[in-house]
Amino acid sequence: MAKSKLGDLLEAYQRRDPAARSKLEVFLLYPGVHAVLYHRIAHWFYNRRCFFVARWISQHARRHTGIEIHPGAVIGKRLVIDHGMGIVIGETAEIGDDVLLYQCVTLGGTGKDKGKRHPTIGNNVLIGSGAKVLGPFRVGDNTRIAANAVVLQEIPPNCTAVGVPAQVVRVDGRKPVASYADNVDQINVEDPVQEELLALFQRVDELEQRVKKQDKERTA
Repeated sequence: MAKSKLGDLLEAYQRRDPAARSKLEVFLLYPGVHAVLYHRIAHWFYNRRCFFVARWISQHARRHTGIEIHPGAVIGKRLVIDHGMGIVIGETAEIGDDVLLYQCVTLGGTGKDKGKRHPTIGNNVLIGSGAKVLGPFRVGDNTRIAANAVVLQEIPPNCTAVGVPAQVVRVDGRKPVASYADNVDQINVEDPVQEELLALFQRVDELEQRVKKQDKERTA
């Protein structure tokens, strides 16, 4: 990685992480940076069909950082991995520029596909802690995937997706279609399943009140 590209990567960490005090601190102490640098080397060997060497480097990086990136994965510019422990990125995964991944994210496959088995992540995508993106589909540019979501199908650009399985609850910042904030709130997001349950409970309560009223009228 050229010096200018490394500088861009370190600046991206400083922009994304308010705890990052200096480029030197990020370079020496952030496992996400180390994982990406190891991957660049492993990917170079992978492209030259030195598969054993590539996997050896990637497994060494996994032991060192807790982040597993297959050497075949294609990663764009300024990937920021915040904390990073438990992240898994599969062989045919593709990641665009300016993507932010939190800990325990999986970009994996379902075991049903051949060839292209892992997702393609667009530019400026945020994927929250514990989210799973599984399958050979695309997640569009500027999309936000909430913590612990399980994404099993394509997500259009400029969306927010939450839930298991994930459903789009915002498109262009609206329900569901205009620009959204730069950072998704990983806690205060609407879960469509929860909303349906609350509506069901409310309906049951209304029916119970109606039955009680009818019983009183009959006994009056």
